[in-house]
Amino acid sequence: MVSALLASFFFGFNAFVAASCLASNTTYTNPILPGFHPDPSCIFVKEWDNTFFCASSSFEAFPGIPIHASKDLQNWKLIGNVFNRPEQLPDLAFTNRSTSGIWAPAIRYHDDTFWLVTTLVFDNKTQNDSSRWDNIIFKTQNPYNQSSWSIPVHFPFEGYDTSPFWDDDGKTCMTGSHAYRVSFGIWQKTIDFETGKLGPEPWIDLWNGTGGTAPEGPHIYKKDGWYYLMIAEGGTGLTHEETMARSRNINGPYTPYSKNPVLTNANTTQYFQTVGHADLFQDADGNWWGVALSTRSGPNYITYPMGRETVLTPVSWPEDDYPNFDPVRGTQSGPLPPVNKNISGQGQFVDDDDHITFAPGTSFPLHFVHWRFPDPSAYVISAPGHLNTLQLSPSLLNLTGHDGIYTGGEPQTLLARRQTDTLFTFSVDLEFTPTTMNEEAGVTVFLTQDHHMELGLVSLSNNGTSTPTLRFRAKSNIPVPQDVLSPVPANWTSDLHMEIKAFNLTHYAFSAGPAGKMSLMETIAYAPASLVSYGFTGTLVGVYNTLNGGGQGNGTKAYISNWNYQGQGQFLD
Repeated sequence: MVSALLASFFFGFNAFVAASCLASNTTYTNPILPGFHPDPSCIFVKEWDNTFFCASSSFEAFPGIPIHASKDLQNWKLIGNVFNRPEQLPDLAFTNRSTSGIWAPAIRYHDDTFWLVTTLVFDNKTQNDSSRWDNIIFKTQNPYNQSSWSIPVHFPFEGYDTSPFWDDDGKTCMTGSHAYRVSFGIWQKTIDFETGKLGPEPWIDLWNGTGGTAPEGPHIYKKDGWYYLMIAEGGTGLTHEETMARSRNINGPYTPYSKNPVLTNANTTQYFQTVGHADLFQDADGNWWGVALSTRSGPNYITYPMGRETVLTPVSWPEDDYPNFDPVRGTQSGPLPPVNKNISGQGQFVDDDDHITFAPGTSFPLHFVHWRFPDPSAYVISAPGHLNTLQLSPSLLNLTGHDGIYTGGEPQTLLARRQTDTLFTFSVDLEFTPTTMNEEAGVTVFLTQDHHMELGLVSLSNNGTSTPTLRFRAKSNIPVPQDVLSPVPANWTSDLHMEIKAFNLTHYAFSAGPAGKMSLMETIAYAPASLVSYGFTGTLVGVYNTLNGGGQGNGTKAYISNWNYQGQGQFLD
């Protein structure tokens, strides 16, 4: 009888414990950093009030390398951009093609200092040209003050996706993806992080992966006396995956895990695809978590305008064994910390809307970006006689620039923010009276110089007469719709309300009307989101002003007011 009662007690106690553990899990949704936030690297820093910090790639967007902070893994606030001053990396102005710029930052915290290692890539170089890769180290002791991020230290490495590691014996190593000249694979060498000086020993070829294309994105973790090397393979498309190997010695040899890959959504029907380029970290309770990039495209891989986003998944890591990642889904659950939005800094949470009035004395929010470096004089907030507006001076180049590839160091007048919602409405009021043929200002969905669409107010010739015309046009590597030309009705005022709306998963609507008279709004064009579903980045929405390569003098200034971005839904499956 006593035995039966004890058995009943222990059964009930175990069931209670199991139920309690299950109850401790919290449901959350992916992506945690929606929109153009690829190649995530994240850390947990107990010394900074139990805060998580995540870095992501920015390619040719400036400011670049956004840092988001969170206390609960659910609410992520932009606290600054590592690359926030042109003098830090002036060569960004001369990068080329849509795959250039800042690749794959790796962030770590060591000795009271935040370190960030990344690669500035020049795609106008040949693949075998060592000068294609500029590997660099930033540091700061206060990530909430973005101006405290250092001028970077450069170090020589013919590759990309470099990642730092500090061993228990004080040895400091740099691990990276070697490219082209010798062989594809993961290479490692000792380094002085303060100076960028490499050790005297030769580069060590650690591992070439399991046979997938492009072994890259390496990170090393030390646990239970093992060095674990995690890499991405298969390219960043539908065959993307994470694989692991381990060794008792940091220099190898590394033995591949028999159950690779450790994380992938390849060969599934999941909406979240291209899962890979991951990082691992622990929280205050010792729980392991993984972050990775993913594309909300489904296996058809046709419509994914927001590109590669950051997703979060729980990980269990048994002693003396490899980690087990939960598969990435739109809705997941895990032992999340309690909700806490008490985060320092002046930025906004990644899923916040915009309601910007350009009031006197204000500056651009931290999440506003340009494409490469701007001409600062082209942007004036509340210029004399134009209170609560943003004055835009036109650039000679339009959004395509020189053949959609480069700008030759010339600026483009473009101010934008990331699209962070499947469904959204973005709108501004535009005061603009073009005086020269082909002067143009308007709103855009911009992916890269060779993938964008815009609705602009432009002066066009009509039987020798200059006619203000609304023009929609698009550029992509797939067939685009014909230009849409719509002369501005005579009864419209000179101030226009311009709007872009993602009204379903697959299409944008571009509309305009007289400011303050919503009943007169007209939809000028519809365009498929597949036109801006390409490459490594993600869509921006914003405003521009251009001479389209012509014009006389300084051109006509445009005045932007009532900037609004409103998210209206995320598709998760």
